[in-house]
Amino acid sequence: MQQLDWIVLSFTLLFIVIYGVYKTKGSANVQEYILGNKETPWWTVGLSVMATQASAITFLSTPGQAYHDGMGFVQFYFGLPIAMVVICYTFIPIYHRLKVYTAYEYLEKRFDLKTRSFTAILFLVQRGLGTGLTIYAPAIILSSILGWNLTLLNIIIGILVIIYTFTGGTKAVNVTQKQQMFVIMSGMFVTFFLILHLLPNDMTFSNALNIAGANDKMNILDFSFDPENRYTFWSGITGGFFLMLSYFGTDQSQVGRYLSGKSDKESQMGLIMNGFLKVPMQFFILLTGVMVFVFFQFNPVPLHFNPVNKTAIEKSIYANEYHKIEQELKLVSEEKKEFNLLYIDHLNQNFDNPILRKQLTSLSNKEKDLRDKAKSIVHKVDPKSETNDKDYVFIYFILHYLPTGLIGLLLAVIFSAAMSSSASGLTALASTTTIDIYKRNLKTSKSDKHFVDATKYFTLLWGIIAILFACVGTLFENLIQLVNIVGSIFYGTVLGVFLVGFYIKFVKANSVFWSAIISQSAIFIIYYYTIHIYPSGEEKLGYLWLNFIGAMLTIILSIIFQAVSKTKNKVLK
Repeated sequence: MQQLDWIVLSFTLLFIVIYGVYKTKGSANVQEYILGNKETPWWTVGLSVMATQASAITFLSTPGQAYHDGMGFVQFYFGLPIAMVVICYTFIPIYHRLKVYTAYEYLEKRFDLKTRSFTAILFLVQRGLGTGLTIYAPAIILSSILGWNLTLLNIIIGILVIIYTFTGGTKAVNVTQKQQMFVIMSGMFVTFFLILHLLPNDMTFSNALNIAGANDKMNILDFSFDPENRYTFWSGITGGFFLMLSYFGTDQSQVGRYLSGKSDKESQMGLIMNGFLKVPMQFFILLTGVMVFVFFQFNPVPLHFNPVNKTAIEKSIYANEYHKIEQELKLVSEEKKEFNLLYIDHLNQNFDNPILRKQLTSLSNKEKDLRDKAKSIVHKVDPKSETNDKDYVFIYFILHYLPTGLIGLLLAVIFSAAMSSSASGLTALASTTTIDIYKRNLKTSKSDKHFVDATKYFTLLWGIIAILFACVGTLFENLIQLVNIVGSIFYGTVLGVFLVGFYIKFVKANSVFWSAIISQSAIFIIYYYTIHIYPSGEEKLGYLWLNFIGAMLTIILSIIFQAVSKTKNKVLK
């Protein structure tokens, strides 16, 4: 990194923090601190909701996902627009009518305290872990690529977030997320068009799409019913729908964003905005990754993108074996470049040569085999190392091919995304701890200022916990891939409880409580035996289905338990 990159990065991050503190200092009461005094306009709600979901992992991992596997990941988001409609017409009116600070307050009004407390605790567990992941994931990648100290990076990201979140609460998060989304999308658009500029001169965007298609990167829809496939059309509109419904409808990190809206209508318009823009945004980020793939068809490409693994190989007895594979890849890459240039010539003559397409596919398969051999060497050097290097693809491209200044901007994008999602997580954790645990179990009455101070201190506490988790993150494997899996493990059960509360009026508290306990226990077992024991990613059940299973299991069991309870009562009478 050059001096200009450091200036761009530092100025961007400091501006966001200082602006957030300046605009939101001095919250006087709980409503202002937790709900932003319910003054947020719809477009700020929409941007805040988008920024909360768009963590740094989105902008590091998603392009790499597309580079390796193509556009199919976009199916993950197909259930999102449907979920937005359901939340707008069911969840938001109820939350606003009851004037709740958190989503879990509703559950005590509908059921009882133990149901509210159980779901709140489930949220605190998964969101506490998730917030640590949103700090750790970008830190581990930036540390690997840039050689920066991992612990120091974790602390820097965490402290920057804590400063303005502690000071201004929800309003600070909403205000800063507008700036962060501007930085994020500006950086991504500039990068996308720069990639197109760096492609061969006689190559059109249409040619680039054809090359991607010839390498099976443009297969957007998969209508198969194979449960082992993570991303299909059906898993997207079912499992994805339940995941999005739970995340946006019951996760306080998102609920808190639209509870701060000026009115029902403002909150609903913000979510509809998210429903319209989120899928195209993810499509664009994936397409950027595909364009990076096309770029590397004409430029030198590393055998393995993770520099930590490569350094370990260089120091091992397998170094010569690895170098031989690198030479083989170099020959394959040169051959691919020749065939791709020839393929472009044919495309410019309006001829999509099937023989050349077949040859390109064959060369891609050769490259994949060589990369698999490299991964096996990584595993032999250190069986505990992560052989999957998808998350390092985009940052490698940024650092090696983008001009000075833009590198700083893209790093600011990554930091901004990490700060955005982490800040939302901290405010949600703090508000839930204060309102659902501390205040609800406090025996004496306290002033509004007391609960504002309590929320601030819980923000600080959860910030420290998130930083500590991020700092010991190296004790765990595959953290970067766990972000959505962690949510899927918990979200289904919580969503099931809310759906029973909203739609199945005859079910009472005890039935839904024990259904949730059993459902969550079952999900842990299903996860362990179908996903956890397959670390290579070849799990027997796509993790999105956990959301569907958890929700349906909770609903069905609660109905059965209530029916049994009703029958017993009749018998006793």
